[in-house]
Amino acid sequence: MSDNVAHALSGAGGGIVSMVLTYPLVSISSRLQVQKNNATKDAYKNTLDAFVKILAKEGPKGLYSGLSSGIFGIAVTNGVYYYCYEAVRAIFEKAKGKGKPMSTGESMLAGALAGSAVVFATHPIWTVNTRLTVRKGVEGSDKTVKPSAFAVAAQILKNEGLPGLYAGVRAALILVINPIIQYTVFEQVKIKVSKYKQLGNMDFFLLGALSKLCATAITYPYIVIKSRMQVSQQNEEKYTSIYDGFKKIIASEGIAGLYKGISSKIVQSVLTAAFLFLAKEVLFDWSVWVLVLLGARKPRIAAVKA
Repeated sequence: MSDNVAHALSGAGGGIVSMVLTYPLVSISSRLQVQKNNATKDAYKNTLDAFVKILAKEGPKGLYSGLSSGIFGIAVTNGVYYYCYEAVRAIFEKAKGKGKPMSTGESMLAGALAGSAVVFATHPIWTVNTRLTVRKGVEGSDKTVKPSAFAVAAQILKNEGLPGLYAGVRAALILVINPIIQYTVFEQVKIKVSKYKQLGNMDFFLLGALSKLCATAITYPYIVIKSRMQVSQQNEEKYTSIYDGFKKIIASEGIAGLYKGISSKIVQSVLTAAFLFLAKEVLFDWSVWVLVLLGARKPRIAAVKA
């Protein structure tokens, strides 16, 4: 068995670690993204105000609404992404010759293919997670007992059909450019830095943070539109397309509406990516070891010096 499975397992594990550590910021940024009216008493003014109001109204559990679906989603997302990305990279490197790294164009193509596979495989999971997180478009969301992810998925299928689970999928496909930017920056900077020093855990942490900062800052308006399209909307509130979403947000909220929650999102995205890359590098060797124990792959043979 190739290293693709080990990369998938370590990527999934790293994603789970990063999601658990940063989920309150995921929750806050999602709520700010879908908030259209800032004038009401309960409206969130900023990240800190949202944090205080969620704690006061819902308690600590409110910051972790939809965590289970988020963990499942990030595990599947990263598992599929890393498996596909490493598989495409192996094809490129085999064609070019061993030891030659991918070019920027090849890295972007690998990211596009892997990202598209992730969107089609996991978009329904994130639609459910978004509704659970923002507690909008979910029947019974105002009750003490919150519905499960399976109940929300069944509700969407019943009321909206399969298209409901894929609401905002076009924006999500455009957002494939996010991991393309992220992983391209990561890989290219890593190649350059590795020429001068042996990379350690802190280097991977900083590289992950830098790459995600670039990606999130560039693609954030699409993140806002995707989140709003994933939440159940009716009548004039509904966005019929990405362009319609841009037009309605700018008309009613101005350009600033496209960047709602960006401060918490950038902090969350940067920390998530940093923890992800750090955890993945640590977990990769463990994943290989587990696969060897299970007999799924042969152990690596260390080179013997003459």
